[in-house]
Amino acid sequence: MREPLEVVVSLVRVLVLGIVVVVTVAAGDWSRFRGPNGSGVVDAGHLPSEIGPESNVVWKTPLPEGHSSPILSGDRIYLTGVEGGSRTDAGRAKVRDEGRLFTICLDLDSGEILWKREAPRPRIERYQPANSGASPSPVADSDNVYVFFGDYGLISYTADGVERWRLPLGPFNNVNGHGSSPIVLGDRLYLLCDQDTDSYFLAVEKDTGKIAWKTMRPEVTRSYSTPTVYEPEDGPTELIVPGSYYLTSYSAETGEKLWWVSHMSWQPKSVPVIHNGLLIANSVEPAGAGATGNVVSFAELLEEADQDNNDRISEAELKNVRSRMRFETTDLDFDGQLDRRDWEFYVARRTARNRMVAVRLGGRGDLTDSDRVVWSLERFLPNVPSPLIYEGVLYLVKDGGILSSLDPETGEIFKQGRLGDAIDTYYASPVAADGKVYLISVSGQSTVLQAGAQWEILSSSNFEDAVNATPAIHDGRIYLRTKSALYCFADK
Repeated sequence: MREPLEVVVSLVRVLVLGIVVVVTVAAGDWSRFRGPNGSGVVDAGHLPSEIGPESNVVWKTPLPEGHSSPILSGDRIYLTGVEGGSRTDAGRAKVRDEGRLFTICLDLDSGEILWKREAPRPRIERYQPANSGASPSPVADSDNVYVFFGDYGLISYTADGVERWRLPLGPFNNVNGHGSSPIVLGDRLYLLCDQDTDSYFLAVEKDTGKIAWKTMRPEVTRSYSTPTVYEPEDGPTELIVPGSYYLTSYSAETGEKLWWVSHMSWQPKSVPVIHNGLLIANSVEPAGAGATGNVVSFAELLEEADQDNNDRISEAELKNVRSRMRFETTDLDFDGQLDRRDWEFYVARRTARNRMVAVRLGGRGDLTDSDRVVWSLERFLPNVPSPLIYEGVLYLVKDGGILSSLDPETGEIFKQGRLGDAIDTYYASPVAADGKVYLISVSGQSTVLQAGAQWEILSSSNFEDAVNATPAIHDGRIYLRTKSALYCFADK
């Protein structure tokens, strides 16, 4: 019996006629964050039913800290890390990560470190304590690797570690640090650079590092997602990105904005996934999403609080009328005054909705209230982990170790349950292959599931080491990064 679910479901089921998603990836390819098109799914057999610090370990290689996920290309593994230095208190629940930034290449079979290359670090961003100076994952093609550091920009190396080009970017105004990873499509590299001021989407020629186009995103502030690619039989290739308050599609060729869905949440982190012509995107911000208290227009705020009549609000003026508001998260450009833009984004944040949407691909323009939004869901949603669709089932892992399996075409729940002892926070996204789903919590609690609508737990283990990175899968092996090491597992 299927459990009830509070969803908005279109009366019209999805008809996928003449819409074909053609995202070209090699069999077994895991060359970008979360593998083929960010799906977390790959064709690989004979994977272990248990992974743990003493279970099915092929090799283990110590690594410097970093939150980037392992990327596989050819016989190489690529990651980034922060080595040396220290994490110092920068105030207001932020830290400064003062170590040296490295790109690291390992041998796929043995785990031997083949090379390390240090990146410039001309500045040191502030980060949320859970973030790192090496959070974005690399991306690779058959010959080269590309890395992004918020404290520098983009760098490309050959597979042997020879630097090809570098493109300084920033400085950025993102108080939590960066999380978006670059992707490669054809001859270009694409990077989302959302921040509290001057957000943009960037296309770079991958052989030269020259900017092909730069599309500004004034309607959004900070976000941490990575693009998903949609290649229809007819029409331009689309790059689809969640941003604060909007889910937006752009032309990969020109950067033109093609369609969007509004009423999304602030600070999205998840990567959208595609299934049978539907794009499923998750947008969650646990703190304050959907709260409507203290929401007034900017004109009303000026009348209430602007004591010096300069049409802006100082921190002291705000505290007189909104004593519990956090001025520093509302003053987006850090000029010590709230202007109309600052306040309107605050209102948008307070009225935003934590939301997952299923959008029928192929539309144009504002799709928010159209029948192309086939269903939406506002409960049981992950904060950081991306959705997983595997063998016709949608999986969502929510903080607290709550796992839901759903019908991706309707949003209807098949099963919900706790992941045994893994009642924890989750940053790593689930991945799947060989009839199994792999999940890992922040504290290192791993769970392997028998995939299916009525999923079952096969095993649980505890790494007793923090995990922020999403695992990678290739040719009967699974690769997992913890705070201190990279593990390779195989079915022994």
